[in-house]
Amino acid sequence: MKVFVWRHNRKFHSWSMIDEPNVHQDFYTDAIAVVVAATVDEALDVLAKERGWVLEEVRRIEPQVYELDKPKVLLQVVHGS
Repeated sequence: MKVFVWRHNRKFHSWSMIDEPNVHQDFYTDAIAVVVAATVDEALDVLAKERGWVLEEVRRIEPQVYELDKPKVLLQVVHGS
């Protein structure tokens, strides 16, 4: 199994980024989807069952992919300064 992570941040979204993906139906600043699956297609199928995700737009973003074969850090979050 693998962990697929899609993240899209719209903090600096502006008209100059008119072709920027819109990955969720809700108004958002930061959208993150983390899915455990064997393949990216299976991960997208699982994500499709969740409310609000726009898969055509999610597909435009290359996910981070983590193999679950050895210990590793999957997430680190630091907000503010």
